[in-house]
Amino acid sequence: MKSLVLERKNDLSLRDFPQIARDEEVLGPRDVRIKLHTVGICGSDVHYYTHGRIGPFVVNDPMILGHEASGTVIETGTAVTTLKVGDRVCMEPGLPDPNSRATRLGMYNVDPAVRFWATPPVHGILRPTCVHPEAFTFKLPDNVGFGEAAMVEPLAVGVHAVNKARVNPGDVAVVLGAGPIGLVTALSALASGCACVYVADLAEKKLEIAAGLNPAIVPVNVLAGTVADRVKTDTDGWGADVVFEATGSPKAASQAFEPLAPGGCVVMIGGQPGPISYDAGAAMVREARVENIFRYAHVFPRCVAMLGSGGIDVKPLITRTFAFDDGVHAFEVASSAPAADVKMQIELPQ
Repeated sequence: MKSLVLERKNDLSLRDFPQIARDEEVLGPRDVRIKLHTVGICGSDVHYYTHGRIGPFVVNDPMILGHEASGTVIETGTAVTTLKVGDRVCMEPGLPDPNSRATRLGMYNVDPAVRFWATPPVHGILRPTCVHPEAFTFKLPDNVGFGEAAMVEPLAVGVHAVNKARVNPGDVAVVLGAGPIGLVTALSALASGCACVYVADLAEKKLEIAAGLNPAIVPVNVLAGTVADRVKTDTDGWGADVVFEATGSPKAASQAFEPLAPGGCVVMIGGQPGPISYDAGAAMVREARVENIFRYAHVFPRCVAMLGSGGIDVKPLITRTFAFDDGVHAFEVASSAPAADVKMQIELPQ
C-alpha cells in the first residue's frame, strides 16, 4: 500500500504503509472499496506538512495525507444497494458516530467523535485504495470528471456557508479571500441567487481567475483600495447583504463588518490560527447576524447535482495536476503558495 506519508513536520515520503491494509481496509457489509483516482491538496494538508499541527490536532505519528477525493468502486459489501463495481464516486471524508447527540440533531459535522480523513490520528487517502461507507459515498454523473469530483469536498464548504447565510435572490455578497474556499463560496453564492459577488484579495493572479469564473464576480485588489469603499460606492452607501470571511487572517476577520449593510450577515469560514476579535459595536449598529461554520453537513449530494447540471463549474479552479510519484514535489510546490494557482491535485496510477 504505497502511500504519501507525513512522517513529521516538513518530512514527506512516498512509501509502503502496511498498517493501513491491516487496520483500515476490512470491508464491512455496508462498505465499498474504492480505487482512488484524484486527490486534491487542501490547505489543511499543507499546514500539517509545514507546521505539524492545526490547533489541537497534532501529528505525533506518521500520517497519510489527503481528504478531497474521487475514484471508482472495485468491491461492495453484502448489504450495499445503491452502488456497484465500476461506479465512479466521490467521498465525504468525515464519519460521525451515528448515535451521538450531534448526529441525532443533524449537526454531524460538529460531532466530537467524528473521524475525518487526514486529521490526526486518522489517516488520509493519498494511497491506492480505501474502504468507505456506502452512506458517505456518492455516485457521479457521467459528465463529471474525476478532477471535478475531487472538488466536491471544498465546494461543500462554500455551499454550507451560503446555506448558513440564508442568501436571498438578488443579494449582494462579499467574499474575503480568493483561495479555493473563497472562490467556491463565490460560485455557491451566485448559484443560490446572489446578483453580484465581490471577491477581495491581495493576489492579482487569483483575482484574474475569479473574474473569469462569472461576469457577476467583481474582483477587488485590496492593495489598491478597500472592498468596503468599492461596495459602498456601488450600492449608494448601503453595503453588502452578506460577507464571507475566507482568508483565515485575523486582520481581515476584524474588518468583516465594514462592507456589511444593516441587517446583513457575516459568515466566518477561514480557519483562524488563534483567537480573533472584531468590532462588536459595528455589528450591533447593523443588527448584524454572525454565523460560523465547521466543515459542512448534508450538502454533498447537492454539490454533485450542481456539478452535473452545470449550475457550478469548478474546472477553472484546478490549475495544476501532479502524478502520484511526484507527490512529495507537489507538496513542496503547494507550500510555496504560487500566486497563479488555486487548486492543485494529485492523480494516482490506474
